[in-house]
Amino acid sequence: MPLALLALAVGAFGIGTTEFVVMGLLPGIAAEYGVSIPTAGLLVTGYALGVVVGAPLLTVLGGRVSRKRMLMLLMGLFVVGNVLSAVAPSFGLMLTGRVVASLAHGSFFGIGSVVAAELVAPDKKAGAIATMFTGLTVANIVGVPLGTFIGQAVGWRATFAVVAALGVVGLLGIARLVPAAPRPEGARLRGELKAFRNPQVLLAMAMTVLGFGGVFAAITYIAPMMTEVAGYSEGAVTWLLVLFGTGMFLGNLLGGRYADRALMPLLYVTLGGLAIVLALFTVAAHDKVLSAISVLLVGALGFATVPPLQKRVLDQAHGAPTLASAVNIGAFNLGNALAAWLGGTVIAAGFGYTAPNWVGAILAAAALGLALWSAALERRTPAVEAGAPEAVDSGARVPVHH
Repeated sequence: MPLALLALAVGAFGIGTTEFVVMGLLPGIAAEYGVSIPTAGLLVTGYALGVVVGAPLLTVLGGRVSRKRMLMLLMGLFVVGNVLSAVAPSFGLMLTGRVVASLAHGSFFGIGSVVAAELVAPDKKAGAIATMFTGLTVANIVGVPLGTFIGQAVGWRATFAVVAALGVVGLLGIARLVPAAPRPEGARLRGELKAFRNPQVLLAMAMTVLGFGGVFAAITYIAPMMTEVAGYSEGAVTWLLVLFGTGMFLGNLLGGRYADRALMPLLYVTLGGLAIVLALFTVAAHDKVLSAISVLLVGALGFATVPPLQKRVLDQAHGAPTLASAVNIGAFNLGNALAAWLGGTVIAAGFGYTAPNWVGAILAAAALGLALWSAALERRTPAVEAGAPEAVDSGARVPVHH
């Protein structure tokens, strides 16, 4: 794999840490600002919505900037947002810092996915995308648990200060490892927008929203669920997040390995398995061992959908993949926002801390239904529209404004 993928993984590590670490810190943040757990959950929803808005907006605004410079600017924005979160005197400013940091997320992963796919042969695209996302999964094994430990031992503000420092390291990694290149010429915004006329692109994005939303419905409230229902201590949440991150890492490897071979069958298995595990998690949450196994499986099955879904969008939007790729990253986070809000709603309605698992199961099952529908439509369309090798390969060579 090209060395440039390492630079993308470094940036992904910092972004992944700040995205997920807040879930293990919700009780402490809620206590300091004097807000409820569902209200503190808005820090997850706000971040996710910021990604949804920032992904297409910054991708379009960055169309006249070289990829390397744009990635560096995005990491700088990420650092500013985390510094603001670390020093915020009020919940409102804390939320603002989260949103500022999130604006860089979608565009970074969207541009990075296209870069990763262009660096390798057509039959290795999903593997290259998975390599970039390895930084995100490793963040959940190392960065998030460490950030949770720091937050519980020293205070959650210290966690966000450390995350800001990670952002600086990511920026330096991009400056050092991503090769300088002139701004490519060729694609225009109108051409990028044409990708959204393809129903398969829209269906893939809808699968992204619902499928990954199923994961976040449960994981957003993992801290109160594991401490209040499963009976774990507050300190054990750190190790449960390690389990979740380990599942994500394994799922990412699985998705990257098999998406290039059997993309749609892989989605059937992972989305169906995710729906079943989330439904069972409602009961398993009352047992320490079973709840821990559930956390691992939710991470694995949920993140095994990321490389195939991202690759499917790139394949279907083969003529102009950059904006579609970034918007699909926003779709992951739209699912996160929707699921975090729905999970908070059922908790606030008095259904208990395990109720978000049912929400997640329903969302994952709906995503499976869309996958089956997408495959049925694809069987009736010409092979070129379904992402034939010729189309995908040509798309990898189309120059774009990044």
